Amino acid sequence: MPLAAILIARALQLAQPLGVALLILGVAAGAPFLPKLAGIAEGNLAFAVGLMVLLMVLTVGYMPVVLPVLLEGVSVDPTKIAKSLVLLMLLPLIVRLGVRARAAGVADKTATLLNKVSTASLTLMIVMMVITNARNIISLFGTRGVLASIVFLLVGVAVGWFLGGSSRDIKSALALGTAQRNIAAALVVGGQNFDDPKVVVMITVVAIVGLLVLMPISRQLGKSASQAPVRQPAAT
Repeated sequence: MPLAAILIARALQLAQPLGVALLILGVAAGAPFLPKLAGIAEGNLAFAVGLMVLLMVLTVGYMPVVLPVLLEGVSVDPTKIAKSLVLLMLLPLIVRLGVRARAAGVADKTATLLNKVSTASLTLMIVMMVITNARNIISLFGTRGVLASIVFLLVGVAVGWFLGGSSRDIKSALALGTAQRNIAAALVVGGQNFDDPKVVVMITVVAIVGLLVLMPISRQLGKSASQAPVRQPAAT
């Protein structure tokens, strides 16, 4: 994804702040909504959760090493990135696993309700992000920033899908996990290192475009999974 960010920025001749934002997103992996999107796509949920945690942990160590090499003069504080990831992703996951281990019955009873709440919350967040950042989105028109966001996300979906092996549920989870970026980590780095507001604006726009693009893709993958014929076990 960092390579994709560099190539897209050059191909579309993005302004430097927009290209920088795209590159920051390229090295920021481990998004918190991956399990939800994988669930909608009927992908492998256990794989999606494991992938999310793995990418989250690697991002904390990866970004401070790689980003200063790719962007001269950038310093990355791993503690700030780790703090946001722990609060937004790791702690909720630990609580969930703890409840599941000690009170499986309670976890099963609340799963349906919490799934509905999370879906409604995700939908509300998309709407609110579009409304509150309408000016930021409009400001990028004519800069090819929105187009770069869409291409960047679709490249992520394609790369993840083709590298996902032969299992459809793994392919869909990896496709969504590759495309969706860690916005919290990217915002920490962008806000900490760059005075130009267009860097943070571009990161925010990619977050909004990402949800608007990946939600329909997830639903389409889910529909195709439900329509796929069930393979019967071979006779022995």
